[in-house]
Amino acid sequence: MNEDLVERIRASVALIPPGSVATYGDVAALTGAPTPRFVGRVLAEDGADLEWHRVVKADGSCAPHLREEQLRRLAAEGVAAPGGRVDLRTRRWAEVAR
Repeated sequence: MNEDLVERIRASVALIPPGSVATYGDVAALTGAPTPRFVGRVLAEDGADLEWHRVVKADGSCAPHLREEQLRRLAAEGVAAPGGRVDLRTRRWAEVAR
């Protein structure tokens, strides 16, 4: 795996402020990652020390296998997710919402 790209992804995720989210696609576009899935793979393999819960799917939903933990962490930051989806219109990280 390209270590420079991995570090760019990690650095971008680390910049997402509490109370905001970005999508896997947002992070891919910001970092030059080939696909949103690649971002997910990096977070799965090397993201335990990051605020990974701030990265959601394109529809605002959570990773199915981490859904409950992700929703709990987001709620602790004041991010509501009615029906299990974050409202990207109001919670998307300003850096990528432009």
